Amino acid sequence: MVKKVLKFGGTSVGSIERIQHVANIIKKEHELGNKIIAVVSAMSGQTNELIKLSKSISKNFNKREFDVLLSSGEQVACALLAGALINLNLNAKSWLNWQIPILTDGEHSNARIINVNVGKINEFIKDGVAIVPGFQGISENGDITTIGRGGSDATAVAFAKIFQADSCEIYTDVDGVYSSDPNKIPVAKKIDKISYDEMLELSSVGAKVMQSSAVQTAMMYNIPLEVKSTFTDRKGTKIFDQESIDYTKSVTGVAYSKDDAKITLTGVEDKPGVAAKIFEPLYREQINVDMVIQNISSDNKTTDITFTIKRDEVIKTKDILENNKNIVYKDLSYTDKVSKVSIVGAGMVSTPGITFKMFKGLADEKINILAISTSEIKLSVIINEENTLNAVKKLHTIFDLD
Repeated sequence: MVKKVLKFGGTSVGSIERIQHVANIIKKEHELGNKIIAVVSAMSGQTNELIKLSKSISKNFNKREFDVLLSSGEQVACALLAGALINLNLNAKSWLNWQIPILTDGEHSNARIINVNVGKINEFIKDGVAIVPGFQGISENGDITTIGRGGSDATAVAFAKIFQADSCEIYTDVDGVYSSDPNKIPVAKKIDKISYDEMLELSSVGAKVMQSSAVQTAMMYNIPLEVKSTFTDRKGTKIFDQESIDYTKSVTGVAYSKDDAKITLTGVEDKPGVAAKIFEPLYREQINVDMVIQNISSDNKTTDITFTIKRDEVIKTKDILENNKNIVYKDLSYTDKVSKVSIVGAGMVSTPGITFKMFKGLADEKINILAISTSEIKLSVIINEENTLNAVKKLHTIFDLD
């Protein structure tokens, strides 16, 4: 008998018909003798609707109540799916986060799962199907917490680890991981298998198939993952350890994100410790800084520092910098009309000329590079947002991914 964690995303449970379809998938798995824990997201669009409701009350809606509000989406989906399974004559039951409980640590909207009580669910799945909510948990003082957008992936991986599941399957609206977004790049190819490292890089730079923290957890505890479609029977993409790396390909995929912004401080004092004074208050406010570029000073007195952050944190960052009395600069400028385009591949380590090939390809399309970031298996650039699709198509072609 195999113990499985099956995660169903928002599009998979986006309507009553789709919930009934998911119920049939679970029924087939259960009839094969498998022990099933299903992790469920809110119905597609529901979380966004709840966010709109909060903004209609206040642009600075209370964080505790915001988590209470958003967590209700998964409660609806869990109850409907459990009801659909019961209607198929299966023994099924839904749990809320506090009934299990799913214990979390950290701030509201950005918590992480630290433990799950396994007793009740392990007992129930001996002959029934357990339906649990993704994306949420409960803090040590009893408050409902959420774990970030896409957090149902992290819930599924945490459950797979804590319940010692034999497999963790991520059901979504695509039949696997592609070399780029198949909705934008029709010639994108499905990847049959990919390493944790490559998937982590793709997730962190814009690929929306899986949440990056979930991939990281799976990698830490060597939990095999499979991304597959809810709506077809085609094989998905297997994500597992280094043995799955294909070193013959220099680039595995091209990803992009449009939620970045670029901030530049000109005329900054060029002396030791200034950069730390700039970024310390951002760190204290938990603003994630990505790329950083510091120009070489010609007069050894001043320099320019450019860095990127998430687009929705521009105003907050601007206010922090303008109120920072510990730094001196001539001017502050920013733009949120930028995007990040990245190439990822384990073969980049051993293939010379990748950087040149990427930059030459963008130059041929007259696309200006505003910032650059590299790792062993990733190369990212910031460009003007209007050039995003053109850049992705060009890179997809020149690295033989079409």
